[in-house]
Amino acid sequence: MAAMKPRTGDGPLEVTKEGRGLVMRVPLEGGGRLVVELSAEEAKDLGVALQEATS
Repeated sequence: MAAMKPRTGDGPLEVTKEGRGLVMRVPLEGGGRLVVELSAEEAKDLGVALQEATS
């Protein structure tokens, strides 16, 4: 039997390039992760929107 690791939201925000897209893994407060696949253009748009929201 394989060892089971608990799934928690602990850990850093991660973005990896997979194929032609980017996969973003965001830790959630209640545990687990939100996984979103983005194109490079969508990632740029998200970056601009986050900059505007935080300034």
